[in-house]
Amino acid sequence: MKNLILFITLMIAFTFSAFAQEMKEKGSPTEADKTAAIPADSYLKRGAPIGDSKKVSLAKVLKDPAKYSGKTVRVEGVIVRSCKMEGCWAELAPKADAKSVRVKMKDHAFFIPLQSAGAFARAEGIFTVKTLTKEMVDHMIAEDGAKFENRNADGTVNEISFEATGIELKKASK
Repeated sequence: MKNLILFITLMIAFTFSAFAQEMKEKGSPTEADKTAAIPADSYLKRGAPIGDSKKVSLAKVLKDPAKYSGKTVRVEGVIVRSCKMEGCWAELAPKADAKSVRVKMKDHAFFIPLQSAGAFARAEGIFTVKTLTKEMVDHMIAEDGAKFENRNADGTVNEISFEATGIELKKASK
């Protein structure tokens, strides 16, 4: 019986330890993160430096997302919307009036300015195709007015997303 109690106690301690580590890894944006000016003549860089992964057209990815799912790639486009609370996600499109993909900042470890809409962005990361739960969809709509074109009957959404390991922003030229 003592062994069982010891085992359960150790499992609970391990679970809390893992949860605490996960929370420690997730960051919170500073005021400087939220309000940083996006330059016109250079790039505001967030996250890991962008490497030499294969550059792919965002329009091609959106036409055939399964082909790129799970692969590290570089994409470029215009930020059409971004998180207005922390700067932890953005919607990136090939051009301002085109279909977009949600870009999340890997591990919630870095953030972009809250006023990033309209900026040119290049990002490196991994595409995935997944189903968002009804609860997640409702949360995203309530939190920041996220828009979903094709909501399933049960409230879920099949989404193409991009987890960025690094992102660079520049004011779009007019």
